[in-house]
Amino acid sequence: MTLHIFNPEHDIALASGLANFTAPHAGRQLRHDLGFLPALWASEGDIIMVDDVDQARRSLERLTHRLHTLQQTQILLRANSEFTPGKLRVYSGQNFEVEPWGWNSALRALLLRRGVSEELMPTLAQLDVIRQLSHRREAAALLPKLRVEGTVGEAFECHSLEQMEMLLAQYGQLVLKAPWSSSGRGLRFVSTANDIHRSKYITGWFQNIVEAQGCVMAEPYYNKVKDFGMEFYSDGEGHVSFLGLSLFHTANGAYTGNILATERTNMEMISRYIPVGLLDVIQEKICQELGAAYNGKYQGPFGVDMMVVGGTSFQLHPCVEINLRRTMGHVALSLSPNDDDLHHVMRIEYAENCYQLKIERL
Repeated sequence: MTLHIFNPEHDIALASGLANFTAPHAGRQLRHDLGFLPALWASEGDIIMVDDVDQARRSLERLTHRLHTLQQTQILLRANSEFTPGKLRVYSGQNFEVEPWGWNSALRALLLRRGVSEELMPTLAQLDVIRQLSHRREAAALLPKLRVEGTVGEAFECHSLEQMEMLLAQYGQLVLKAPWSSSGRGLRFVSTANDIHRSKYITGWFQNIVEAQGCVMAEPYYNKVKDFGMEFYSDGEGHVSFLGLSLFHTANGAYTGNILATERTNMEMISRYIPVGLLDVIQEKICQELGAAYNGKYQGPFGVDMMVVGGTSFQLHPCVEINLRRTMGHVALSLSPNDDDLHHVMRIEYAENCYQLKIERL
Protein backbone atom coordinates (compact mmCIF):
# COMPACT_ATOMS: atom_id res chain seq x y z
CA MET A 1 0.00 0.00 0.00
CA THR A 2 1.22 3.48 -0.87
CA LEU A 3 0.34 6.85 0.61
CA HIS A 4 0.33 9.42 -2.21
CA ILE A 5 0.69 13.17 -1.64
CA PHE A 6 0.41 16.05 -4.10
CA ASN A 7 2.67 18.79 -2.70
CA PRO A 8 3.15 21.28 -5.57
CA GLU A 9 4.89 23.74 -3.25
CA HIS A 10 7.85 21.33 -3.26
CA ASP A 11 10.24 23.51 -5.30
CA ILE A 12 9.68 26.54 -3.07
CA ALA A 13 10.16 24.38 0.02
CA LEU A 14 13.45 23.11 -1.42
CA ALA A 15 14.59 26.68 -2.04
CA SER A 16 13.90 27.59 1.58
CA GLY A 17 15.67 24.52 2.94
CA LEU A 18 13.51 24.80 6.05
CA ALA A 19 11.65 22.09 7.94
CA ASN A 20 9.25 24.67 9.36
CA PHE A 21 8.10 26.07 6.05
CA THR A 22 4.79 27.70 5.18
CA ALA A 23 3.97 27.69 1.49
CA PRO A 24 2.62 30.84 -0.20
CA HIS A 25 -1.17 31.07 -0.47
CA ALA A 26 -1.16 30.06 -4.16
CA GLY A 27 0.82 26.90 -3.39
CA ARG A 28 -1.51 25.94 -0.53
CA GLN A 29 -4.58 26.48 -2.68
CA LEU A 30 -3.11 24.49 -5.57
CA ARG A 31 -2.47 21.63 -3.19
CA HIS A 32 -5.99 21.91 -1.76
CA ASP A 33 -7.77 22.09 -5.11
CA LEU A 34 -5.78 19.46 -7.03
CA GLY A 35 -4.89 17.08 -4.22
CA PHE A 36 -6.83 14.32 -6.01
CA LEU A 37 -4.31 14.11 -8.87
CA PRO A 38 -2.47 11.01 -7.58
CA ALA A 39 -5.66 9.04 -8.30
CA LEU A 40 -4.47 9.10 -11.90
CA TRP A 41 -1.49 6.83 -11.16
CA ALA A 42 -2.29 5.23 -7.79
CA SER A 43 -2.87 1.47 -7.57
CA GLU A 44 -5.91 -0.23 -6.13
CA GLY A 45 -5.96 0.01 -2.36
CA ASP A 46 -3.60 2.98 -2.19
CA ILE A 47 -4.33 6.06 -0.05
CA ILE A 48 -4.23 9.69 -1.23
CA MET A 49 -3.76 12.37 1.41
CA VAL A 50 -5.90 15.44 0.65
CA ASP A 51 -7.06 18.53 2.51
CA ASP A 52 -10.75 17.98 1.74
CA VAL A 53 -11.99 14.45 1.04
CA ASP A 54 -15.42 15.47 -0.28
CA GLN A 55 -13.97 18.04 -2.66
CA ALA A 56 -11.36 15.57 -3.91
CA ARG A 57 -14.10 13.05 -4.72
CA ARG A 58 -16.15 15.67 -6.55
CA SER A 59 -13.15 16.84 -8.57
CA LEU A 60 -12.28 13.27 -9.54
CA GLU A 61 -15.88 12.60 -10.57
CA ARG A 62 -15.90 15.71 -12.78
CA LEU A 63 -12.64 14.68 -14.42
CA THR A 64 -13.90 11.13 -14.93
CA HIS A 65 -17.04 12.46 -16.63
CA ARG A 66 -14.95 14.74 -18.84
CA LEU A 67 -12.69 11.86 -19.89
CA HIS A 68 -15.71 9.76 -20.82
CA THR A 69 -16.92 12.66 -22.96
CA LEU A 70 -13.53 12.76 -24.68
CA GLN A 71 -13.61 8.99 -25.29
CA GLN A 72 -10.77 8.30 -22.87
CA THR A 73 -12.65 5.68 -20.88
CA GLN A 74 -9.48 3.68 -20.11
CA ILE A 75 -8.39 6.40 -17.68
CA LEU A 76 -9.39 6.35 -14.01
CA LEU A 77 -10.92 2.88 -14.32
CA ARG A 78 -7.68 1.20 -13.33
CA ALA A 79 -7.68 1.93 -9.61
CA ASN A 80 -9.91 2.19 -6.58
CA SER A 81 -8.00 4.47 -4.25
CA GLU A 82 -9.07 5.97 -0.95
CA PHE A 83 -8.90 9.65 -0.05
CA THR A 84 -7.89 10.51 3.50
CA PRO A 85 -7.54 13.83 5.32
CA GLY A 86 -4.26 12.55 6.71
CA LYS A 87 -5.06 13.24 10.35
CA LEU A 88 -5.69 11.09 13.41
CA ARG A 89 -4.29 8.01 11.73
CA VAL A 90 -0.90 6.33 12.13
CA TYR A 91 0.72 5.20 8.89
CA SER A 92 3.27 2.43 9.35
CA GLY A 93 4.10 -1.13 8.42
CA GLN A 94 6.62 -3.01 6.31
CA ASN A 95 4.32 -3.07 3.28
CA PHE A 96 3.57 0.64 3.47
CA GLU A 97 5.28 3.28 1.31
CA VAL A 98 5.04 7.06 0.97
CA GLU A 99 5.17 8.62 -2.50
CA PRO A 100 4.88 12.42 -2.64
CA TRP A 101 5.13 14.77 -5.61
CA GLY A 102 8.59 15.59 -4.29
CA TRP A 103 10.60 14.96 -1.12
CA ASN A 104 11.78 17.84 1.08
CA SER A 105 12.41 18.41 4.78
CA ALA A 106 9.22 20.47 5.21
CA LEU A 107 7.07 17.57 3.98
CA ARG A 108 8.93 15.15 6.22
CA ALA A 109 8.22 17.34 9.25
CA LEU A 110 4.54 17.63 8.27
CA LEU A 111 4.13 13.87 7.87
CA LEU A 112 5.80 13.21 11.20
CA ARG A 113 3.27 15.52 12.84
CA ARG A 114 0.47 13.62 11.11
CA GLY A 115 1.54 10.25 12.40
CA VAL A 116 3.56 8.82 9.52
CA SER A 117 6.36 6.58 10.76
CA GLU A 118 9.85 8.03 10.46
CA GLU A 119 11.04 4.71 9.03
CA LEU A 120 8.88 5.27 5.93
CA MET A 121 10.62 8.52 4.98
CA PRO A 122 14.11 9.57 3.90
CA THR A 123 16.46 10.69 6.67
CA LEU A 124 17.46 14.35 6.95
CA ALA A 125 20.85 13.42 5.46
CA GLN A 126 19.14 11.72 2.49
CA LEU A 127 16.90 14.73 1.99
CA ASP A 128 19.94 17.01 1.92
CA VAL A 129 21.39 14.82 -0.86
CA ILE A 130 18.11 15.12 -2.81
CA ARG A 131 18.19 18.89 -2.34
CA GLN A 132 21.74 19.12 -3.66
CA LEU A 133 20.84 16.90 -6.63
CA SER A 134 17.96 19.32 -7.34
CA HIS A 135 20.36 22.28 -7.62
CA ARG A 136 20.50 23.68 -11.16
CA ARG A 137 24.26 23.10 -11.23
CA GLU A 138 23.41 19.41 -11.71
CA ALA A 139 21.73 20.22 -15.03
CA ALA A 140 24.73 22.37 -15.98
CA ALA A 141 27.06 19.46 -15.18
CA LEU A 142 24.98 17.00 -17.22
CA LEU A 143 24.73 19.26 -20.26
CA PRO A 144 28.30 18.77 -21.61
CA LYS A 145 27.84 14.99 -21.38
CA LEU A 146 24.82 15.27 -23.69
CA ARG A 147 26.41 17.56 -26.23
CA VAL A 148 26.65 15.70 -29.51
CA GLU A 149 26.27 16.90 -33.10
CA GLY A 150 22.93 18.65 -33.53
CA THR A 151 22.76 19.94 -29.95
CA VAL A 152 23.38 23.30 -28.30
CA GLY A 153 23.50 24.58 -24.72
CA GLU A 154 25.75 26.01 -22.04
CA ALA A 155 25.24 26.98 -18.40
CA PHE A 156 27.46 28.72 -15.87
CA GLU A 157 27.55 29.21 -12.11
CA CYS A 158 28.00 32.85 -11.12
CA HIS A 159 29.02 34.06 -7.67
CA SER A 160 29.51 37.75 -8.46
CA LEU A 161 28.08 40.49 -10.66
CA GLU A 162 31.47 40.70 -12.40
CA GLN A 163 31.20 37.08 -13.53
CA MET A 164 27.71 37.66 -14.84
CA GLU A 165 28.75 40.83 -16.68
CA MET A 166 31.62 38.98 -18.39
CA LEU A 167 29.18 36.36 -19.65
CA LEU A 168 26.77 39.07 -20.73
CA ALA A 169 29.51 40.77 -22.75
CA GLN A 170 30.31 37.42 -24.39
CA TYR A 171 26.78 36.27 -25.23
CA GLY A 172 24.77 39.49 -25.43
CA GLN A 173 21.68 38.05 -23.72
CA LEU A 174 21.41 35.84 -20.65
CA VAL A 175 18.78 33.97 -18.71
CA LEU A 176 19.55 34.16 -14.99
CA LYS A 177 18.15 31.44 -12.73
CA ALA A 178 18.02 30.90 -8.99
CA PRO A 179 19.55 27.50 -8.10
CA TRP A 180 16.26 26.37 -6.58
CA SER A 181 12.96 27.83 -7.72
CA SER A 182 9.54 26.77 -8.92
CA SER A 183 8.31 26.92 -12.50
CA GLY A 184 8.36 30.48 -13.82
CA ARG A 185 9.83 31.87 -10.62
CA GLY A 186 13.46 32.75 -10.00
CA LEU A 187 14.12 33.74 -13.63
CA ARG A 188 15.45 37.03 -14.96
CA PHE A 189 16.34 38.04 -18.53
CA VAL A 190 19.18 40.50 -19.17
CA SER A 191 20.81 41.87 -22.30
CA THR A 192 23.55 44.34 -23.21
CA ALA A 193 20.76 46.86 -23.76
CA ASN A 194 20.23 46.86 -20.02
CA ASP A 195 22.46 49.04 -17.88
CA ILE A 196 23.17 46.50 -15.15
CA HIS A 197 24.74 49.03 -12.81
CA ARG A 198 21.66 51.27 -12.92
CA SER A 199 19.16 48.46 -12.69
CA LYS A 200 18.63 48.04 -8.96
CA TYR A 201 15.96 45.48 -9.81
CA ILE A 202 18.46 43.09 -11.44
CA THR A 203 21.45 43.76 -9.20
CA GLY A 204 19.36 43.57 -6.04
CA TRP A 205 17.74 40.31 -7.13
CA PHE A 206 21.14 38.83 -8.13
CA GLN A 207 22.79 39.71 -4.83
CA ASN A 208 19.84 38.46 -2.80
CA ILE A 209 19.88 35.08 -4.57
CA VAL A 210 23.65 34.72 -4.14
CA GLU A 211 23.31 35.52 -0.44
CA ALA A 212 20.41 33.12 0.07
CA GLN A 213 21.36 30.26 -2.26
CA GLY A 214 25.10 30.67 -2.91
CA CYS A 215 25.10 31.51 -6.61
CA VAL A 216 23.06 32.36 -9.69
CA MET A 217 23.01 30.13 -12.77
CA ALA A 218 23.47 31.96 -16.09
CA GLU A 219 22.68 30.62 -19.55
CA PRO A 220 22.86 32.17 -23.02
CA TYR A 221 19.45 33.20 -24.32
CA TYR A 222 18.34 30.87 -27.12
CA ASN A 223 15.73 31.32 -29.83
CA LYS A 224 13.27 28.76 -28.49
CA VAL A 225 10.93 27.19 -31.04
CA LYS A 226 9.31 24.46 -28.93
CA ASP A 227 9.32 23.19 -25.34
CA PHE A 228 9.28 19.51 -24.54
CA GLY A 229 10.78 17.06 -22.10
CA MET A 230 11.53 13.45 -21.31
CA GLU A 231 10.07 11.75 -18.25
CA PHE A 232 11.97 9.08 -16.33
CA TYR A 233 11.97 6.91 -13.23
CA SER A 234 15.03 6.10 -11.10
CA ASP A 235 14.98 2.87 -9.09
CA GLY A 236 17.74 4.22 -6.83
CA GLU A 237 19.93 1.23 -7.65
CA GLY A 238 21.65 2.53 -10.76
CA HIS A 239 18.88 2.05 -13.30
CA VAL A 240 16.81 4.81 -14.94
CA SER A 241 13.79 3.97 -17.10
CA PHE A 242 12.42 6.21 -19.85
CA LEU A 243 8.66 6.71 -19.46
CA GLY A 244 7.78 8.94 -22.40
CA LEU A 245 7.93 12.34 -24.08
CA SER A 246 6.17 15.37 -22.67
CA LEU A 247 5.11 18.19 -24.99
CA PHE A 248 4.22 21.28 -23.01
CA HIS A 249 3.76 25.03 -23.29
CA THR A 250 5.27 27.80 -21.19
CA ALA A 251 4.84 31.56 -20.88
CA ASN A 252 7.78 33.51 -19.43
CA GLY A 253 9.16 30.24 -18.11
CA ALA A 254 5.93 29.23 -16.35
CA TYR A 255 4.05 26.05 -17.20
CA THR A 256 0.74 26.59 -19.01
CA GLY A 257 -0.27 23.20 -20.41
CA ASN A 258 0.54 19.76 -21.85
CA ILE A 259 -0.38 17.97 -25.04
CA LEU A 260 -2.17 14.66 -24.42
CA ALA A 261 -1.34 12.25 -27.21
CA THR A 262 0.17 8.82 -27.73
CA GLU A 263 3.95 8.41 -27.58
CA ARG A 264 3.95 7.75 -31.30
CA THR A 265 2.15 11.03 -32.00
CA ASN A 266 4.42 12.99 -29.63
CA MET A 267 7.48 11.56 -31.37
CA GLU A 268 6.08 12.51 -34.77
CA MET A 269 5.54 16.10 -33.59
CA ILE A 270 9.11 16.47 -32.31
CA SER A 271 10.62 14.70 -35.33
CA ARG A 272 9.47 17.63 -37.48
CA TYR A 273 12.35 19.50 -35.87
CA ILE A 274 14.77 16.95 -34.40
CA PRO A 275 15.77 13.55 -35.86
CA VAL A 276 14.40 10.59 -33.93
CA GLY A 277 17.87 9.07 -33.83
CA LEU A 278 19.21 12.09 -31.94
CA LEU A 279 16.39 11.87 -29.41
CA ASP A 280 17.21 8.19 -28.87
CA VAL A 281 20.89 8.99 -28.28
CA ILE A 282 20.06 11.68 -25.72
CA GLN A 283 17.57 9.43 -23.96
CA GLU A 284 20.15 6.66 -23.62
CA LYS A 285 22.81 9.07 -22.36
CA ILE A 286 20.47 10.48 -19.70
CA CYS A 287 19.59 6.98 -18.50
CA GLN A 288 23.26 6.06 -18.30
CA GLU A 289 24.56 9.25 -16.68
CA LEU A 290 21.76 9.80 -14.17
CA GLY A 291 21.44 6.10 -13.41
CA ALA A 292 24.97 6.28 -12.05
CA ALA A 293 24.48 9.71 -10.41
CA TYR A 294 21.28 8.66 -8.58
CA ASN A 295 22.52 5.22 -7.52
CA GLY A 296 21.88 4.96 -3.79
CA LYS A 297 20.71 8.59 -3.69
CA TYR A 298 17.33 9.00 -5.36
CA GLN A 299 14.41 6.69 -6.07
CA GLY A 300 11.39 8.14 -7.85
CA PRO A 301 10.16 9.97 -10.93
CA PHE A 302 11.94 12.90 -12.54
CA GLY A 303 11.89 14.87 -15.76
CA VAL A 304 14.42 16.58 -18.01
CA ASP A 305 13.16 19.69 -19.79
CA MET A 306 14.47 20.35 -23.29
CA MET A 307 13.78 22.71 -26.15
CA VAL A 308 14.09 23.03 -29.90
CA VAL A 309 16.28 26.00 -30.80
CA GLY A 310 15.78 27.80 -34.12
CA GLY A 311 18.28 29.49 -36.40
CA THR A 312 19.77 28.53 -39.73
CA SER A 313 18.70 25.01 -38.72
CA PHE A 314 16.92 23.43 -35.78
CA GLN A 315 19.04 22.25 -32.86
CA LEU A 316 18.26 20.41 -29.64
CA HIS A 317 18.97 21.85 -26.21
CA PRO A 318 19.04 18.50 -24.34
CA CYS A 319 18.94 19.72 -20.73
CA VAL A 320 17.33 23.04 -19.88
CA GLU A 321 16.72 21.76 -16.37
CA ILE A 322 16.18 18.62 -14.32
CA ASN A 323 13.07 18.34 -12.16
CA LEU A 324 13.91 15.78 -9.48
CA ARG A 325 10.26 15.05 -8.65
CA ARG A 326 7.07 14.07 -10.38
CA THR A 327 6.11 16.58 -13.07
CA MET A 328 3.05 17.66 -15.01
CA GLY A 329 4.60 15.62 -17.80
CA HIS A 330 4.06 12.51 -15.68
CA VAL A 331 0.47 13.59 -15.12
CA ALA A 332 0.06 13.98 -18.88
CA LEU A 333 1.47 10.49 -19.47
CA SER A 334 -1.12 9.05 -17.07
CA LEU A 335 -3.84 10.75 -19.15
CA SER A 336 -2.46 9.93 -22.59
CA PRO A 337 -5.00 8.31 -24.95
CA ASN A 338 -4.56 4.93 -26.60
CA ASP A 339 -5.75 6.19 -29.97
CA ASP A 340 -3.27 8.02 -32.25
CA ASP A 341 -6.14 10.11 -33.61
CA LEU A 342 -7.09 11.54 -30.19
CA HIS A 343 -5.21 14.76 -29.36
CA HIS A 344 -6.07 16.86 -26.31
CA VAL A 345 -4.52 19.61 -24.24
CA MET A 346 -4.32 19.58 -20.44
CA ARG A 347 -4.20 22.88 -18.56
CA ILE A 348 -4.38 24.08 -14.99
CA GLU A 349 -6.66 27.12 -14.87
CA TYR A 350 -7.71 29.40 -12.05
CA ALA A 351 -11.45 30.02 -12.29
CA GLU A 352 -14.30 30.49 -9.83
CA ASN A 353 -11.79 31.05 -7.01
CA CYS A 354 -10.12 27.67 -7.43
CA TYR A 355 -7.60 25.78 -9.54
CA GLN A 356 -9.05 23.28 -12.00
CA LEU A 357 -7.56 20.66 -14.28
CA LYS A 358 -9.01 21.30 -17.74
CA ILE A 359 -8.82 18.92 -20.69
CA GLU A 360 -9.94 20.07 -24.12
CA ARG A 361 -9.77 18.77 -27.66
CA LEU A 362 -7.08 20.25 -29.87
